[in-house]
Amino acid sequence: MATLPNPLPSLASSSLDLPPGSLVDATLDGPWHEPLLWYADGPAAPRDWTALRAAGRRLGLLPVLVNGGSRGQWPEEWDLCPDSTTYPGDHDADEVLAGYWTDYADDEVGEVGEVGEVGEVGEVGEAGDGSVRSAGSWPGLAPTPQEVGEDPDEAAAGLAGVITADPDSWLGGARMALVPARRSADIPAAIGWSGPVNHENDVARLCAVLRSWEDRYDARVVVLGFDTMIVSVGRPPTTPEEARALAAEHYAFCPDNVDQSPPYDLDAYAEKHVLDQEVWSFWWD
Repeated sequence: MATLPNPLPSLASSSLDLPPGSLVDATLDGPWHEPLLWYADGPAAPRDWTALRAAGRRLGLLPVLVNGGSRGQWPEEWDLCPDSTTYPGDHDADEVLAGYWTDYADDEVGEVGEVGEVGEVGEVGEAGDGSVRSAGSWPGLAPTPQEVGEDPDEAAAGLAGVITADPDSWLGGARMALVPARRSADIPAAIGWSGPVNHENDVARLCAVLRSWEDRYDARVVVLGFDTMIVSVGRPPTTPEEARALAAEHYAFCPDNVDQSPPYDLDAYAEKHVLDQEVWSFWWD
C-alpha cells in the first residue's frame, strides 16, 4: 500500500503553532531515516488536544498523549521498531485475536493441573478444587453495541482534558505528541511502538484489533507510554453479555490485564473494566 508523505520533516515550516518540542527518530536499531513523531517538551494543557487535532489533521498528523511513567522514559527511550512493523490493514482482527486466544488462554490455562470440561469464556484460572478450567475455543468477535454513543473524537478530547487537568494524577505531566497516521488505531504502528513486545513483536497486528474497536466501539488511542496504552470509548458495551464477549477480546489483546490483576477472573474483569466503561487501559509486562 502506498504511504502518505510524512509531514514531520517540514513541521518547522508548517502553519502549526506548536509549543517547544522534539522530533524523534531514535529506534532500537539506530536513527530512522525520517522522524517518527513530534512531542512537546512540557506537560500538555487541557485544551491542547482539541487544538492540535484540528490543526494537525490537515497535515496528516494525529494527536496522542505520551507518558514518561515513573522512570521518565520518553519516546526516544521506547525502543521503537518501525523496521519490523507491517501495515495494520494487512491483518484481520478476528484471526489475530483467535491466534492470541489459542496461544495464551488455552496454553496458560490448559497446561497446569487437570483440565475439566470446556467452560465458558469467563473460566480463566483455577477452579475451587485446585484443578484448572479450560478457556474453551475462541468465541469470535463481540457484537457491535446498538446504542448510539458519544462522538468518538469528542470522547477522546474529553479524556485527554481530564488527564491533563490533573497534574497530580499518575498520568500527570503527559505531553502532547503528533504522529503521521491516517487513523487513531494506526498510531502505534506508525511509530513502530514496541510496548507489547513480550506479547507481540509486530504491533500492526494489535492495531488491526484497534481498527476493529474503532469501528465497533468508537475507540480512540489517547495515551501511550513505554508499555501502556489508554483508549477512549465512545460506545461501550452496556449489557453483561456484551461486556463478557468483549472481555475475551481484551484478554487475547493483553493477557496481563487479567493474568496479573486480581482476582484473575475474566467475568470480574468484564464487570469492572468493560461494562459501561468509557476508558480502557492496557499494560504489557
